[in-house]
Amino acid sequence: MTDPIRLSKRLIELVGCSRREAELFIEGGWVTVDGEVIDEPQFKVGNQTVALDPEAKATAPEPVTLLLNVAPGIDAETALASISAETLSEEHRSGKRPLRGHFLRLTASTDLQPNASGLLVFTQDWKILRKLTADAAKIEQEYVVDVEGDMVEHGLNRLQHGLTYKGKELPAVKASWQNENRLRFALKNPQPGVIALFCQAVGLKAVAIRRIRIGGVSIGKVPLGQWRYLSGKEKF
Repeated sequence: MTDPIRLSKRLIELVGCSRREAELFIEGGWVTVDGEVIDEPQFKVGNQTVALDPEAKATAPEPVTLLLNVAPGIDAETALASISAETLSEEHRSGKRPLRGHFLRLTASTDLQPNASGLLVFTQDWKILRKLTADAAKIEQEYVVDVEGDMVEHGLNRLQHGLTYKGKELPAVKASWQNENRLRFALKNPQPGVIALFCQAVGLKAVAIRRIRIGGVSIGKVPLGQWRYLSGKEKF
């Protein structure tokens, strides 16, 4: 029985790599201990079998972007704390393997409407963060809104051409009925509270607001409180 040592030190002994290379191999998910991927260099090992994937690359993991289906009224800080390997959507577990590093240095972008649920984006990728902030005025967002009440005459037409409500000018917006109690709104860079105002301006009350899309990226079938990775094919 040997005294436990850091996994990174054991890997150095096994393959003759540098300390930094060992850390990169481990953090990249290329190292297993008794067949289980361990991505923490400080993990202690004794007589377990440590193996390095033959195709391992000593490079920093690619930055990731996570798409969370957040519950209503949850702020970004609380939402971020809920993200872990355990809350990855079951339907999206194939493909990229969750690593500890995927949950570090994440930045939230594109705030939701007040008390809304739905798609919230967390990213490590500065290019995506810049896209979502610098180009916010160009990127369309889509919301579905459950409503109560009776819409005023020509309400959809008024929304689509812009209107004034209680002295506040509201921008033109794409609006359509999904069913008798649900409206769909598509708009760019919505200001806080504007969707509730749209509804009030045409005689309706917003009961539930949910963001389902930002640009070309949809939250899809991710259950409430769970998340998935942004794929390489998706673009905001």
